[in-house]
Amino acid sequence: MNQETDEIMQYPCEIAIKAMGKHEPGFEEVVVGIVTRHVGELKDGCVSCRPSKGGNFLAVTVRVQAESREQMDRIYLELTAHERVSLAL
Repeated sequence: MNQETDEIMQYPCEIAIKAMGKHEPGFEEVVVGIVTRHVGELKDGCVSCRPSKGGNFLAVTVRVQAESREQMDRIYLELTAHERVSLAL
């Protein structure tokens, strides 16, 4: 078997990228900025935010058209390397 037949996702496809961090000013902009660097301009309405029950954390979800696994890997690497991002899914 090769990587192409083992691939679960079929690209291009729409995917939701979620990043969580402390609910502080600018966190949404950090996440959107990182994603935009890799996918270009985002469509209207593709970003949503949800605070945690206690309001201490914020989950930012960005729906994008992913072109390849390599592109997604680069996005997740940059998100998880950022000091303000606690978790990326």
